[in-house]
Amino acid sequence: MSHPLTIVLLAVYALTLFTVVRILLDTGATPKAMSYMVLAVTIPVLGSLAYFVLGVNYRKRKIYSKKLKATNQLLQSIRHKSVLATEQMIARDAPQLGGHAELAELLLNETKEPLSLNRVTLLNNGEEKFPAVLQDLENAREFIHIEYYIFEDDDIGNRIKEVLMHKASEGVKVRFIYDDFGSRSLRKDFVKELRAGGVEASPFYEVRWPFFASRLNYRNHRKIIVIDGHTGYVGGINVSDRYINTRTEHEMYWRDTHVRIEGPAVWSLQYPFLADWNFCTRQRLNPDERLFPPANGSMAGARELVQIVAGGPDFPRSGIMLSFFTAIAGASERIYLTSPYFIPNTSILDALRKAALSGKDVRVLVPGFSDSAFVNAASRSYYQELLECGVKIYLYQKGFVHSKTLVVDDCLSFVGTANMDHRSFDLNFEINAVIYGREFCRQLADSFLADLENSKLLTLAAWRRRSKREQLGDRIARLFSPLL
Repeated sequence: MSHPLTIVLLAVYALTLFTVVRILLDTGATPKAMSYMVLAVTIPVLGSLAYFVLGVNYRKRKIYSKKLKATNQLLQSIRHKSVLATEQMIARDAPQLGGHAELAELLLNETKEPLSLNRVTLLNNGEEKFPAVLQDLENAREFIHIEYYIFEDDDIGNRIKEVLMHKASEGVKVRFIYDDFGSRSLRKDFVKELRAGGVEASPFYEVRWPFFASRLNYRNHRKIIVIDGHTGYVGGINVSDRYINTRTEHEMYWRDTHVRIEGPAVWSLQYPFLADWNFCTRQRLNPDERLFPPANGSMAGARELVQIVAGGPDFPRSGIMLSFFTAIAGASERIYLTSPYFIPNTSILDALRKAALSGKDVRVLVPGFSDSAFVNAASRSYYQELLECGVKIYLYQKGFVHSKTLVVDDCLSFVGTANMDHRSFDLNFEINAVIYGREFCRQLADSFLADLENSKLLTLAAWRRRSKREQLGDRIARLFSPLL
Protein backbone atom coordinates (compact mmCIF):
# COMPACT_ATOMS: atom_id res chain seq x y z
CA MET A 1 0.00 0.00 0.00
CA SER A 2 1.43 3.37 -0.98
CA HIS A 3 2.38 5.86 1.69
CA PRO A 4 -0.14 8.59 0.63
CA LEU A 5 -2.99 6.06 0.60
CA THR A 6 -2.02 4.89 4.09
CA ILE A 7 -2.17 8.46 5.36
CA VAL A 8 -5.59 8.97 3.77
CA LEU A 9 -6.97 5.76 5.30
CA LEU A 10 -5.59 6.63 8.73
CA ALA A 11 -7.15 10.07 8.46
CA VAL A 12 -10.52 8.53 7.52
CA TYR A 13 -10.30 6.08 10.44
CA ALA A 14 -9.40 8.90 12.82
CA LEU A 15 -12.27 11.05 11.59
CA THR A 16 -14.71 8.16 11.96
CA LEU A 17 -13.51 7.39 15.48
CA PHE A 18 -13.68 11.06 16.45
CA THR A 19 -17.22 11.29 15.05
CA VAL A 20 -18.37 8.19 16.94
CA VAL A 21 -16.97 9.56 20.21
CA ARG A 22 -18.67 12.92 19.62
CA ILE A 23 -21.96 11.20 18.87
CA LEU A 24 -21.76 9.16 22.08
CA LEU A 25 -20.95 12.22 24.17
CA ASP A 26 -23.36 14.63 22.52
CA THR A 27 -26.44 12.60 21.56
CA GLY A 28 -28.62 11.53 24.46
CA ALA A 29 -31.19 9.55 22.48
CA THR A 30 -29.85 6.04 21.85
CA PRO A 31 -31.74 5.39 18.56
CA LYS A 32 -30.53 8.70 17.15
CA ALA A 33 -26.96 7.99 18.26
CA MET A 34 -27.06 4.53 16.68
CA SER A 35 -28.39 5.92 13.41
CA TYR A 36 -25.63 8.50 13.14
CA MET A 37 -22.97 5.93 14.08
CA VAL A 38 -24.22 3.56 11.38
CA LEU A 39 -24.05 6.45 8.92
CA ALA A 40 -20.55 7.48 10.02
CA VAL A 41 -19.16 3.93 9.85
CA THR A 42 -20.85 2.75 6.65
CA ILE A 43 -20.28 5.98 4.70
CA PRO A 44 -16.94 7.36 5.96
CA VAL A 45 -16.35 11.11 5.68
CA LEU A 46 -19.81 11.80 4.24
CA GLY A 47 -21.43 10.23 7.30
CA SER A 48 -19.23 12.33 9.59
CA LEU A 49 -20.07 15.44 7.57
CA ALA A 50 -23.78 14.66 7.87
CA TYR A 51 -23.51 14.44 11.64
CA PHE A 52 -21.55 17.65 12.16
CA VAL A 53 -23.81 19.58 9.80
CA LEU A 54 -27.18 18.10 10.77
CA GLY A 55 -26.83 16.11 13.95
CA VAL A 56 -25.14 18.36 16.51
CA ASN A 57 -27.46 18.71 19.49
CA TYR A 58 -28.47 22.35 19.40
CA ARG A 59 -30.65 21.80 22.45
CA LYS A 60 -27.33 22.14 24.31
CA ARG A 61 -25.91 24.97 22.20
CA LYS A 62 -26.18 28.73 22.58
CA ILE A 63 -27.59 29.29 19.12
CA TYR A 64 -31.09 29.69 20.61
CA SER A 65 -29.99 31.51 23.77
CA LYS A 66 -31.74 34.75 22.86
CA LYS A 67 -34.98 32.95 22.19
CA LEU A 68 -34.69 31.03 25.45
CA LYS A 69 -34.07 34.24 27.35
CA ALA A 70 -37.09 35.88 25.76
CA THR A 71 -39.26 32.92 26.61
CA ASN A 72 -38.15 32.97 30.24
CA GLN A 73 -38.94 36.67 30.56
CA LEU A 74 -42.40 36.14 29.17
CA LEU A 75 -43.00 33.27 31.55
CA GLN A 76 -41.89 35.32 34.54
CA SER A 77 -43.91 38.40 33.62
CA ILE A 78 -47.25 36.78 32.75
CA ARG A 79 -47.54 33.12 33.68
CA HIS A 80 -46.57 33.37 37.35
CA LYS A 81 -50.06 34.27 38.55
CA SER A 82 -51.73 31.54 36.49
CA VAL A 83 -50.14 28.58 38.27
CA LEU A 84 -52.22 28.75 41.47
CA ALA A 85 -55.44 29.45 39.53
CA THR A 86 -54.77 26.45 37.26
CA GLU A 87 -54.15 24.13 40.20
CA GLN A 88 -57.46 25.22 41.69
CA MET A 89 -59.18 24.64 38.35
CA ILE A 90 -57.73 21.14 38.06
CA ALA A 91 -59.14 20.26 41.46
CA ARG A 92 -62.50 21.93 40.81
CA ASP A 93 -63.05 20.66 37.26
CA ALA A 94 -61.70 17.13 37.68
CA PRO A 95 -64.88 15.55 36.21
CA GLN A 96 -64.49 17.52 32.97
CA LEU A 97 -60.88 16.39 32.73
CA GLY A 98 -62.24 12.84 32.59
CA GLY A 99 -59.44 11.16 34.47
CA HIS A 100 -56.72 13.12 32.66
CA ALA A 101 -55.83 15.51 35.47
CA GLU A 102 -52.33 13.99 35.42
CA LEU A 103 -51.81 15.39 31.92
CA ALA A 104 -52.99 18.85 32.99
CA GLU A 105 -50.58 18.73 35.95
CA LEU A 106 -47.75 17.58 33.69
CA LEU A 107 -48.18 20.52 31.33
CA LEU A 108 -48.47 22.93 34.24
CA ASN A 109 -45.28 21.63 35.85
CA GLU A 110 -43.27 21.13 32.66
CA THR A 111 -44.19 24.21 30.62
CA LYS A 112 -46.18 26.38 33.07
CA GLU A 113 -49.11 26.24 30.67
CA PRO A 114 -52.35 27.43 32.31
CA LEU A 115 -55.68 25.71 31.95
CA SER A 116 -58.59 27.92 30.89
CA LEU A 117 -62.19 27.77 29.70
CA ASN A 118 -62.65 28.58 25.99
CA ARG A 119 -64.85 28.28 22.94
CA VAL A 120 -63.25 25.92 20.42
CA THR A 121 -64.43 25.39 16.84
CA LEU A 122 -63.31 22.40 14.78
CA LEU A 123 -62.30 23.29 11.20
CA ASN A 124 -61.86 20.53 8.64
CA ASN A 125 -59.71 21.38 5.62
CA GLY A 126 -58.94 24.71 4.05
CA GLU A 127 -62.46 25.21 2.77
CA GLU A 128 -63.63 25.61 6.40
CA LYS A 129 -60.56 27.33 7.80
CA PHE A 130 -59.79 30.11 5.34
CA PRO A 131 -63.22 31.81 5.19
CA ALA A 132 -63.21 32.02 8.99
CA VAL A 133 -59.63 33.35 9.04
CA LEU A 134 -60.35 36.01 6.43
CA GLN A 135 -63.42 37.19 8.34
CA ASP A 136 -61.57 37.40 11.65
CA LEU A 137 -58.67 39.24 10.04
CA GLU A 138 -61.08 41.79 8.59
CA ASN A 139 -62.53 42.32 12.07
CA ALA A 140 -59.14 42.99 13.72
CA ARG A 141 -58.93 46.29 15.59
CA GLU A 142 -55.63 46.30 17.49
CA PHE A 143 -53.13 43.75 16.16
CA ILE A 144 -52.65 40.63 14.06
CA HIS A 145 -49.87 38.15 14.76
CA ILE A 146 -49.37 35.43 12.18
CA GLU A 147 -46.69 32.71 12.01
CA TYR A 148 -46.51 29.88 9.45
CA TYR A 149 -44.20 27.14 8.28
CA ILE A 150 -45.60 27.19 4.73
CA PHE A 151 -47.12 30.39 3.37
CA GLU A 152 -47.45 30.23 -0.41
CA ASP A 153 -47.44 33.00 -2.98
CA ASP A 154 -50.70 31.72 -4.49
CA ASP A 155 -54.37 32.71 -4.50
CA ILE A 156 -55.17 32.23 -0.80
CA GLY A 157 -51.75 33.55 0.21
CA ASN A 158 -52.33 36.73 -1.78
CA ARG A 159 -55.87 37.13 -0.46
CA ILE A 160 -54.53 37.04 3.09
CA LYS A 161 -51.68 39.38 2.10
CA GLU A 162 -54.16 41.96 0.81
CA VAL A 163 -56.17 41.80 4.03
CA LEU A 164 -53.02 42.18 6.15
CA MET A 165 -51.90 45.25 4.20
CA HIS A 166 -55.41 46.71 4.32
CA LYS A 167 -55.57 46.31 8.10
CA ALA A 168 -52.09 47.80 8.47
CA SER A 169 -53.26 50.86 6.52
CA GLU A 170 -56.08 51.23 9.06
CA GLY A 171 -53.59 51.36 11.92
CA VAL A 172 -53.76 47.72 12.99
CA LYS A 173 -50.32 46.44 14.02
CA VAL A 174 -49.50 43.43 11.84
CA ARG A 175 -46.52 41.15 12.57
CA PHE A 176 -45.74 38.21 10.29
CA ILE A 177 -43.20 35.38 10.82
CA TYR A 178 -42.50 32.84 8.10
CA ASP A 179 -40.14 29.89 7.97
CA ASP A 180 -37.43 30.71 5.45
CA PHE A 181 -37.34 27.18 4.05
CA GLY A 182 -41.00 26.17 4.17
CA SER A 183 -42.08 29.56 2.77
CA ARG A 184 -39.20 29.96 0.32
CA SER A 185 -41.59 31.15 -2.42
CA LEU A 186 -41.94 34.40 -0.44
CA ARG A 187 -38.29 35.42 -0.73
CA LYS A 188 -38.81 37.66 -3.74
CA ASP A 189 -41.49 40.30 -4.13
CA PHE A 190 -44.13 38.97 -1.72
CA VAL A 191 -42.41 40.05 1.49
CA LYS A 192 -41.34 43.35 -0.08
CA GLU A 193 -44.98 44.11 -0.86
CA LEU A 194 -46.01 43.25 2.70
CA ARG A 195 -43.38 45.56 4.16
CA ALA A 196 -44.26 48.33 1.74
CA GLY A 197 -47.87 47.93 2.85
CA GLY A 198 -47.01 48.48 6.52
CA VAL A 199 -46.70 44.87 7.64
CA GLU A 200 -43.69 43.93 9.76
CA ALA A 201 -42.42 40.66 8.25
CA SER A 202 -39.44 38.53 9.20
CA PRO A 203 -38.11 35.04 8.41
CA PHE A 204 -37.85 32.98 11.58
CA TYR A 205 -34.41 31.62 10.86
CA GLU A 206 -32.95 32.83 7.59
CA VAL A 207 -31.32 30.04 5.59
CA ARG A 208 -27.87 31.20 4.48
CA TRP A 209 -24.68 29.39 3.62
CA PRO A 210 -22.61 28.17 5.51
CA PHE A 211 -25.40 27.68 8.04
CA PHE A 212 -27.76 26.31 5.38
CA ALA A 213 -27.86 22.67 6.46
CA SER A 214 -28.07 23.17 10.22
CA ARG A 215 -30.70 25.88 9.90
CA LEU A 216 -32.59 23.74 7.44
CA ASN A 217 -32.67 20.98 10.06
CA TYR A 218 -34.35 23.20 12.68
CA ARG A 219 -37.62 24.38 11.18
CA ASN A 220 -40.36 26.56 12.58
CA HIS A 221 -43.29 24.22 11.91
CA ARG A 222 -45.83 26.29 13.85
CA LYS A 223 -49.06 27.64 12.41
CA ILE A 224 -50.30 30.43 14.67
CA ILE A 225 -52.72 33.31 14.22
CA VAL A 226 -53.57 35.65 17.10
CA ILE A 227 -56.06 38.48 16.57
CA ASP A 228 -56.48 41.21 19.21
CA GLY A 229 -55.51 38.74 21.93
CA HIS A 230 -59.00 37.19 21.91
CA THR A 231 -59.15 34.94 18.85
CA GLY A 232 -56.57 32.40 17.75
CA TYR A 233 -55.98 29.61 15.24
CA VAL A 234 -53.71 26.58 15.46
CA GLY A 235 -53.50 23.24 13.65
CA GLY A 236 -52.02 21.48 10.68
CA ILE A 237 -53.27 23.62 7.78
CA ASN A 238 -50.65 25.85 6.17
CA VAL A 239 -51.51 28.79 3.92
CA SER A 240 -51.64 27.18 0.49
CA ASP A 241 -54.22 26.54 -2.22
CA ARG A 242 -53.55 22.81 -1.97
CA TYR A 243 -55.58 22.70 1.26
CA ILE A 244 -58.72 23.97 -0.47
CA ASN A 245 -60.34 20.92 -2.02
CA THR A 246 -62.97 22.89 -3.95
CA ARG A 247 -60.22 24.05 -6.33
CA THR A 248 -60.28 21.74 -9.36
CA GLU A 249 -56.69 22.38 -10.47
CA HIS A 250 -55.32 20.40 -7.51
CA GLU A 251 -55.55 16.68 -8.15
CA MET A 252 -54.60 15.52 -4.66
CA TYR A 253 -57.29 15.75 -1.97
CA TRP A 254 -55.77 17.21 1.21
CA ARG A 255 -57.34 16.16 4.48
CA ASP A 256 -56.32 18.35 7.42
CA THR A 257 -57.57 19.76 10.72
CA HIS A 258 -57.42 23.12 12.46
CA VAL A 259 -59.11 24.80 15.44
CA ARG A 260 -60.36 28.31 16.14
CA ILE A 261 -60.09 29.33 19.79
CA GLU A 262 -61.81 32.17 21.61
CA GLY A 263 -60.76 32.81 25.18
CA PRO A 264 -57.78 32.95 27.53
CA ALA A 265 -55.96 30.07 25.78
CA VAL A 266 -55.20 32.54 22.98
CA TRP A 267 -52.72 34.14 25.38
CA SER A 268 -50.81 30.85 25.35
CA LEU A 269 -50.56 31.09 21.55
CA GLN A 270 -49.28 34.62 22.04
CA TYR A 271 -46.38 33.60 24.32
CA PRO A 272 -44.43 31.55 21.74
CA PHE A 273 -45.22 34.04 18.99
CA LEU A 274 -43.71 36.93 20.96
CA ALA A 275 -40.67 34.84 21.92
CA ASP A 276 -40.22 33.87 18.26
CA TRP A 277 -40.65 37.49 17.21
CA ASN A 278 -38.03 38.74 19.63
CA PHE A 279 -35.67 36.00 18.48
CA CYS A 280 -35.95 36.50 14.73
CA THR A 281 -36.18 40.31 14.72
CA ARG A 282 -33.81 41.01 17.64
CA GLN A 283 -36.50 43.33 18.99
CA ARG A 284 -37.58 43.53 22.60
CA LEU A 285 -41.36 43.32 22.30
CA ASN A 286 -42.56 43.01 25.89
CA PRO A 287 -46.00 41.84 26.99
CA ASP A 288 -48.49 44.45 28.13
CA GLU A 289 -52.26 44.79 28.56
CA ARG A 290 -52.68 45.72 24.91
CA LEU A 291 -51.16 42.40 23.81
CA PHE A 292 -52.82 40.45 26.63
CA PRO A 293 -56.17 42.21 27.06
CA PRO A 294 -58.85 41.22 29.60
CA ALA A 295 -61.57 38.82 28.48
CA ASN A 296 -63.62 40.23 25.61
CA GLY A 297 -67.23 40.25 26.74
CA SER A 298 -69.16 37.15 27.75
CA MET A 299 -67.68 33.69 27.48
CA ALA A 300 -71.15 32.16 27.31
CA GLY A 301 -70.96 28.92 25.39
CA ALA A 302 -67.38 28.27 26.43
CA ARG A 303 -67.29 24.53 27.10
CA GLU A 304 -63.72 23.34 26.63
CA LEU A 305 -60.78 23.54 29.00
CA VAL A 306 -57.67 24.19 26.92
CA GLN A 307 -53.92 24.06 27.44
CA ILE A 308 -51.39 25.00 24.78
CA VAL A 309 -48.11 23.07 24.63
CA ALA A 310 -45.19 24.41 22.60
CA GLY A 311 -42.00 22.54 21.79
CA GLY A 312 -38.66 23.06 20.15
CA PRO A 313 -34.87 22.99 20.58
CA ASP A 314 -35.19 25.88 23.06
CA PHE A 315 -36.93 23.61 25.59
CA PRO A 316 -34.90 21.32 27.90
CA ARG A 317 -37.28 18.40 27.28
CA SER A 318 -39.91 17.52 24.70
CA GLY A 319 -43.13 18.53 26.41
CA ILE A 320 -45.03 17.58 23.26
CA MET A 321 -43.74 14.01 23.36
CA LEU A 322 -44.41 13.77 27.10
CA SER A 323 -47.97 15.03 26.62
CA PHE A 324 -48.65 12.46 23.87
CA PHE A 325 -47.16 9.68 26.00
CA THR A 326 -49.13 10.66 29.11
CA ALA A 327 -52.41 10.85 27.20
CA ILE A 328 -51.92 7.49 25.45
CA ALA A 329 -50.66 5.70 28.56
CA GLY A 330 -53.58 7.09 30.58
CA ALA A 331 -56.33 6.01 28.17
CA SER A 332 -59.14 3.98 29.70
CA GLU A 333 -61.27 3.23 26.62
CA ARG A 334 -60.00 4.37 23.22
CA ILE A 335 -57.23 6.07 21.30
CA TYR A 336 -57.82 7.54 17.82
CA LEU A 337 -54.55 8.84 16.36
CA THR A 338 -53.95 10.54 13.01
CA SER A 339 -50.42 11.39 11.86
CA PRO A 340 -49.09 11.97 8.33
CA TYR A 341 -45.55 11.15 9.44
CA PHE A 342 -45.75 8.27 11.90
CA ILE A 343 -42.30 7.40 13.23
CA PRO A 344 -42.87 6.89 16.97
CA ASN A 345 -40.05 6.77 19.47
CA THR A 346 -39.75 3.88 21.90
CA SER A 347 -41.90 5.53 24.57
CA ILE A 348 -44.83 6.22 22.23
CA LEU A 349 -44.52 2.77 20.65
CA ASP A 350 -44.62 1.08 24.05
CA ALA A 351 -47.58 3.19 25.17
CA LEU A 352 -49.60 2.23 22.07
CA ARG A 353 -48.75 -1.46 22.47
CA LYS A 354 -49.57 -1.37 26.17
CA ALA A 355 -52.94 0.26 25.50
CA ALA A 356 -53.90 -2.27 22.81
CA LEU A 357 -52.76 -5.26 24.87
CA SER A 358 -54.81 -3.90 27.78
CA GLY A 359 -57.97 -4.09 25.68
CA LYS A 360 -58.24 -0.44 24.65
CA ASP A 361 -59.63 0.44 21.21
CA VAL A 362 -56.48 1.74 19.54
CA ARG A 363 -56.77 2.99 15.95
CA VAL A 364 -54.05 4.71 13.95
CA LEU A 365 -54.78 6.55 10.70
CA VAL A 366 -51.81 7.16 8.38
CA PRO A 367 -51.48 8.11 4.72
CA GLY A 368 -52.00 5.49 2.07
CA PHE A 369 -50.22 7.94 -0.25
CA SER A 370 -47.42 10.05 1.19
CA ASP A 371 -45.41 13.00 -0.06
CA SER A 372 -42.24 11.27 1.17
CA ALA A 373 -41.54 7.70 0.07
CA PHE A 374 -38.61 7.29 2.47
CA VAL A 375 -40.61 8.52 5.49
CA ASN A 376 -43.51 6.29 4.46
CA ALA A 377 -41.15 3.29 4.32
CA ALA A 378 -39.82 4.05 7.80
CA SER A 379 -43.40 4.38 9.06
CA ARG A 380 -44.36 0.99 7.58
CA SER A 381 -41.59 -0.70 9.55
CA TYR A 382 -43.59 -0.15 12.76
CA TYR A 383 -46.89 -1.59 11.55
CA GLN A 384 -46.32 -5.29 12.16
CA GLU A 385 -45.39 -5.01 15.83
CA LEU A 386 -48.39 -2.77 16.42
CA LEU A 387 -50.74 -5.08 14.51
CA GLU A 388 -49.48 -8.03 16.54
CA CYS A 389 -50.54 -6.21 19.72
CA GLY A 390 -54.03 -5.46 18.43
CA VAL A 391 -53.59 -1.91 17.15
CA LYS A 392 -55.84 -1.22 14.15
CA ILE A 393 -53.98 0.60 11.37
CA TYR A 394 -55.85 2.35 8.56
CA LEU A 395 -54.39 3.69 5.31
CA TYR A 396 -56.16 6.81 4.05
CA GLN A 397 -57.20 6.38 0.41
CA LYS A 398 -59.07 9.53 -0.61
CA GLY A 399 -55.92 11.64 -0.88
CA PHE A 400 -53.20 12.74 1.53
CA VAL A 401 -54.12 12.93 5.21
CA HIS A 402 -52.08 15.71 6.83
CA SER A 403 -54.02 16.02 10.12
CA LYS A 404 -52.16 15.79 13.42
CA THR A 405 -54.89 14.81 15.89
CA LEU A 406 -55.41 12.55 18.88
CA VAL A 407 -58.65 11.53 20.60
CA VAL A 408 -58.44 9.78 23.96
CA ASP A 409 -61.57 8.42 25.66
CA ASP A 410 -64.57 10.78 25.69
CA CYS A 411 -63.11 14.11 26.71
CA LEU A 412 -59.47 14.54 25.62
CA SER A 413 -58.37 15.85 22.22
CA PHE A 414 -55.17 17.10 20.59
CA VAL A 415 -55.04 19.29 17.49
CA GLY A 416 -51.82 20.94 16.42
CA THR A 417 -48.74 21.04 14.26
CA ALA A 418 -46.69 18.18 15.73
CA ASN A 419 -46.34 14.88 13.91
CA MET A 420 -45.76 11.64 15.77
CA ASP A 421 -42.08 11.54 14.90
CA HIS A 422 -38.60 12.35 16.14
CA ARG A 423 -38.40 15.60 14.18
CA SER A 424 -41.47 17.07 15.85
CA PHE A 425 -40.31 15.88 19.26
CA ASP A 426 -36.72 17.15 19.10
CA LEU A 427 -35.94 19.38 16.11
CA ASN A 428 -38.91 21.42 14.93
CA PHE A 429 -40.59 24.31 16.70
CA GLU A 430 -44.13 22.99 17.19
CA ILE A 431 -47.36 23.88 19.00
CA ASN A 432 -50.42 21.83 19.98
CA ALA A 433 -53.78 22.57 21.56
CA VAL A 434 -54.80 20.09 24.27
CA ILE A 435 -58.57 20.25 24.67
CA TYR A 436 -60.61 18.77 27.52
CA GLY A 437 -64.32 18.66 26.69
CA ARG A 438 -66.87 16.04 25.71
CA GLU A 439 -68.59 17.98 22.94
CA PHE A 440 -65.42 18.84 21.04
CA CYS A 441 -64.04 15.35 21.63
CA ARG A 442 -67.21 13.87 20.12
CA GLN A 443 -66.85 16.11 17.05
CA LEU A 444 -63.20 15.18 16.54
CA ALA A 445 -63.98 11.48 17.04
CA ASP A 446 -66.82 11.69 14.51
CA SER A 447 -64.44 13.36 12.05
CA PHE A 448 -61.88 10.58 12.62
CA LEU A 449 -64.49 7.85 12.07
CA ALA A 450 -65.63 9.59 8.87
CA ASP A 451 -62.02 9.49 7.64
CA LEU A 452 -61.93 5.75 8.30
CA GLU A 453 -64.72 5.34 5.75
CA ASN A 454 -62.20 6.54 3.16
CA SER A 455 -59.45 4.25 4.45
CA LYS A 456 -58.26 0.67 4.15
CA LEU A 457 -57.83 -1.46 7.28
CA LEU A 458 -54.60 -3.42 7.36
CA THR A 459 -54.67 -7.04 8.48
CA LEU A 460 -51.78 -8.80 10.16
CA ALA A 461 -52.04 -11.80 7.82
CA ALA A 462 -51.83 -9.64 4.69
CA TRP A 463 -49.01 -7.56 6.13
CA ARG A 464 -46.95 -10.64 6.89
CA ARG A 465 -47.32 -11.80 3.26
CA ARG A 466 -45.35 -8.85 1.94
CA SER A 467 -42.21 -9.73 0.03
CA LYS A 468 -38.85 -9.89 1.77
CA ARG A 469 -37.67 -7.13 -0.51
CA GLU A 470 -40.40 -4.77 0.75
CA GLN A 471 -39.73 -5.68 4.37
CA LEU A 472 -35.99 -5.14 3.94
CA GLY A 473 -36.50 -1.72 2.37
CA ASP A 474 -38.72 -0.65 5.27
CA ARG A 475 -36.21 -1.94 7.82
CA ILE A 476 -33.36 -0.05 6.18
CA ALA A 477 -35.43 3.14 6.25
CA ARG A 478 -36.15 2.51 9.94
CA LEU A 479 -32.43 2.55 10.74
CA PHE A 480 -32.41 6.22 9.83
CA SER A 481 -35.86 7.08 11.21
CA PRO A 482 -34.45 9.09 14.17
CA LEU A 483 -32.81 11.37 11.60
CA LEU A 484 -35.94 12.05 9.54
